[in-house]
Amino acid sequence: MATATQQGGGHQGGGGHHGGGQRGGGQQQQRQDSGEKVIQIRRCACVVKGGRRFSFTAMVVVGDGNGRVGWGYGKAIAVPSAVEKATKVANRSMVRIPLVDTTIPHQVTGRFRASRVLLLPARPGTGIIAGEAVRAVVESAGITDILTKSFGSNNPMNLVKAAFAGLAQLRLKEDVQRLRGVEL
Repeated sequence: MATATQQGGGHQGGGGHHGGGQRGGGQQQQRQDSGEKVIQIRRCACVVKGGRRFSFTAMVVVGDGNGRVGWGYGKAIAVPSAVEKATKVANRSMVRIPLVDTTIPHQVTGRFRASRVLLLPARPGTGIIAGEAVRAVVESAGITDILTKSFGSNNPMNLVKAAFAGLAQLRLKEDVQRLRGVEL
């Protein structure tokens, strides 16, 4: 005979109505072996003749901690497979971010759909002042001192994409001088 926990009932590891559930997007995990950070895991149910068939999607951010960072999205019938697929996509989509010591060169605002993310450079010792999704992006990039503020939608997927849009706008002073042909 199976116990209540084995049958999916019981309170341990719970779903239920009082928080602590396994569903939704608040799950951020870090896997030590590859430096990936799972931003969000979503469960989707497809109703078929025999009941419901579940599939999972995962959003992952990977980075080398030295100015290279990427994000990926994967879908599979099991969570580990979805995370693995997302990690492969993230590794292929890595971009280089210009850094000045431990922060970014200048203030920038990234936009994606209804989300806006303001990224501000900070003095050494400030730390990372950011929400969960944006924190994962800047930590993976190797930024240790930054101030951020998100506006609009707080959807983690859109926040990550807005953060990447902002980071893509960053330019070093030397690059701007060379492109314009003037001294700043």
